[in-house]
Amino acid sequence: MKRNPESYWRKTRRLTFSLLVFWLAVTFGSTWFARDINQIVILGFPLGFYMAAQGGLVIFLLIIWWYNRQMKKIDAEFGLEDQ
Repeated sequence: MKRNPESYWRKTRRLTFSLLVFWLAVTFGSTWFARDINQIVILGFPLGFYMAAQGGLVIFLLIIWWYNRQMKKIDAEFGLEDQ
């Protein structure tokens, strides 16, 4: 159980910024490479269709799930978990 607020916020910011960068890379990357992605066809539809319809949403939900999981670990490490 650490009680150093600076260390807590440093870890929290690092996690938040790294996931924001990942979110930006997924969003920008799928748009930037849309023509290349659309060359792959699944069940008669281009892969870009699936990425726009479902893939991005699933990835964003996974980012939220990962953030929640990691924040629980950080909170437990610093003794801030809910009772």
